[in-house]
Amino acid sequence: MDWLGIVIGCTIMAAGFVFFINPYNIVPGGVYGCSIVLHYLFPSIQVGTFGYMFDIPLFILALVLLGTNLGARTFIAAMMTPTIMNTLTLLSYPNQESMEKLDPTQLLGGVIDMSHDLMLTCIIGATLIGVGCGIVVRSNATTGGTDIVGMMLQKFCHIKFSNGVLLTDGLVVLFGLLVIGLGIGQANTENNGSWLLSFYSLISIFISSRVLAFTINGNKDDKLIFVISEKPLHELHNYILNDLERTATLIKAQGLYTNGDKEMIFLVCKYKEVNNIKHRIKKADPTSFVIVTDAYDTYGEGWKSLPDAGDIQAE
Repeated sequence: MDWLGIVIGCTIMAAGFVFFINPYNIVPGGVYGCSIVLHYLFPSIQVGTFGYMFDIPLFILALVLLGTNLGARTFIAAMMTPTIMNTLTLLSYPNQESMEKLDPTQLLGGVIDMSHDLMLTCIIGATLIGVGCGIVVRSNATTGGTDIVGMMLQKFCHIKFSNGVLLTDGLVVLFGLLVIGLGIGQANTENNGSWLLSFYSLISIFISSRVLAFTINGNKDDKLIFVISEKPLHELHNYILNDLERTATLIKAQGLYTNGDKEMIFLVCKYKEVNNIKHRIKKADPTSFVIVTDAYDTYGEGWKSLPDAGDIQAE
């Protein structure tokens, strides 16, 4: 399933670049953001080919610093993404000239030309990139490039993976601003480059990083419930065990003011279960003291497994 996830993730990511990002000179950070800028300078070399040039040395770093298992999967993903990207590019443009220019009016016969809808193509492309990258990371690999940098920042600098990618991609956008936006280093400046594209680039890397975080971690909607009552809540116990098919922790407590014995139930549940639980609590004891708060991460039986010491948690 991990290998299938890598193939699907790389394909989604490559499609996002080829159909919605590359033709409009949007630079959504990462290795392929750099590759878009370099293709703008050297049109005869495709974006995916530049990707190989970045991914191979970064793969070596991943192999050395992140472990052989991650390195092997990353090698496949890093080589697969530019291959799929170049293949889709070859199939999507009618001739060499339009392919070198990445002319959106010629892409798939012009049926998805979004030259006048840059915000829409920015959102769609960034979403596909975030989803594809997230699927690959969930499959215990990276797509190479700044994914590896993000993993390293998380492992050695304790920065969240998605934030590390966002930080690195911001530097790539600055590179795109200098070359595509301001024309530094270009042979001619009469193309469709514009410094305004940098704003779309910033939007795209923000969207892709948020979608990436959501794809990896989900919507983090687990809830933690504390119930404190002055009497045994047997009806609530039965509901948790039999209807929810969960368990909870029963804690004997004492009131600070009354010094009376109390019962405290510690329960983790899904967000959609909270309302029914509150109704059951009210039915069992309307005077109960109840706290509902977020559970950022939940580990244990029925939830996620605790990570090993050497594991990299992409969060």
